[in-house]
Amino acid sequence: MILDRLEIINEEFHATIIEPSVLDVLLADGWRHFGTHFFRYNYGIYENEIRRVLPLRIRVNDLRFSKSQRRVLNRNDDLQTEIVSLQITPELHDLFHRHKARFKSGVPDSIYDFVSREADAPTECRSVMVHENGKLVAASFFDVGTESVSSIYGIFDPEMRSQSLGIFTMLKEIEFAREHAKPLYYHGYAYEGESFYDYKKRFGALEIFDWNGNWTGAQASRLPMPVPPA
Repeated sequence: MILDRLEIINEEFHATIIEPSVLDVLLADGWRHFGTHFFRYNYGIYENEIRRVLPLRIRVNDLRFSKSQRRVLNRNDDLQTEIVSLQITPELHDLFHRHKARFKSGVPDSIYDFVSREADAPTECRSVMVHENGKLVAASFFDVGTESVSSIYGIFDPEMRSQSLGIFTMLKEIEFAREHAKPLYYHGYAYEGESFYDYKKRFGALEIFDWNGNWTGAQASRLPMPVPPA
């Protein structure tokens, strides 16, 4: 693939305050953020291949959870789950460091790689907190816009991998969006073709961004495959 034949988007900016309605506009145009760093890019490198980046979102009102997703909710029904305003606590730090031990490459340094050190900055941020017998076993962080909810990052105890707690916290974020009349749930980027991020494609009512301002409905089985080398 010859890069000068492609229309490359690779943009970023920093902001300390983003109003909820402005967040909606940014998300709809393919932007994401970690803390005060906002970014968007339409091509990335995955396993030494150039892959097209697929921003994803879900039409919340049209979504019906699959059988496997309902099983995840039922399997974890006995856990204590609450949604609170984001506060970075020692138990969150501890869970983050246990979670990052799962990775062999691209290991993050700090929880602040993903969220701001300031509460509700630059956006209104909340967290799903999941406890088992008083121990924090999973958490996720998400933005709240005027018309949207946007997932930022999720962590869980690697010893409970079989519980699918990463999917569980996403489902709880979607339930929050539904309960608060937010019609759009943005759950990040994936790649064309198979990748680690394919779990994001396994939702109904899925839309992908074409980088020309359009969101198009797509089933996971029909998502575009990698562009072959020129």
